[in-house]
Amino acid sequence: MPPILWTGKLSPTTRFMVNSSNLIGWITGNARNTSAMKCRIKTGYEGTVTDDVTRYEDVGLGQYTDISRALLEGAQLRGKVVLDVGCGTGIQSFLALEQGATRVIGGDMSEYMLGQCRKKANALGYGPEQIDLQQLDAESLPFNGGCFDAVICGMVLGLIPNQEMAVSEMVRVLRPGGFLSISTHGPEFYWEACETTFRAVPKSLVLGYRVEFWPRTEKAVSRMFTAAGLLDVRIRRLTWKHRFENGEKAYEFFASTSSAWWYSGFRADKIASVSQRIRAAFESRPVTEITSDVILAHGRRP
Repeated sequence: MPPILWTGKLSPTTRFMVNSSNLIGWITGNARNTSAMKCRIKTGYEGTVTDDVTRYEDVGLGQYTDISRALLEGAQLRGKVVLDVGCGTGIQSFLALEQGATRVIGGDMSEYMLGQCRKKANALGYGPEQIDLQQLDAESLPFNGGCFDAVICGMVLGLIPNQEMAVSEMVRVLRPGGFLSISTHGPEFYWEACETTFRAVPKSLVLGYRVEFWPRTEKAVSRMFTAAGLLDVRIRRLTWKHRFENGEKAYEFFASTSSAWWYSGFRADKIASVSQRIRAAFESRPVTEITSDVILAHGRRP
């Protein structure tokens, strides 16, 4: 089950407000309905409720490329068959191929993101024998055990309700001696944007709604890796600030790089007005910096 309480950084007042709503969600069952949570995230990344996902790479390519390079540094992928869980538009998959991976299987819940990845693969001259793409659920991978030399997963774990199950699944499909490398959201990831959004959203629309986001600490990720049976576990954390000339640009960065999936939790006739209200809050505060906080974790299957 996903954590009931908020696992990232917020101000004390906002944390109390959010956790009170989360507890109501637990009582009513909303915070335990993981199928609905995953459906809302998928809807956001399909671009069904807003078009923010269409600017995902225009705005976020630099950030996600830097994270992917940091994750794959020294990974020794040459000659290996690699599974990329939550491959998105393929930023990490194509880096793995550049580093000598023989074949990459890229999986994502969003057909829109997979479609963007296919377009890039065609443009780069990669065929299905080099990169094969398919829709999948990280909590239940559609592969036999011991299929892959390496499993990589970039900035996805924080959006998975049962993170322990997802890590166990990734370890299950590894061959003995294979390695798992994950980047995920640390507790301060985008906290300024989350704080502003929570304060701006009309409370009547979110009472009992547990937002589908579960950042974790270094210790928590390390425990997951150890519990899944991995050895030689290494954890490191990277944090930096994105700075913007005004709140409008900060909002565009936040919405585009996250695909604004949370809007799928609102009634369709409320999305436009809520979006305008959040955007206005970014401008009036103003929000001029947003923190990126990334946990990088590596482990080897015995």
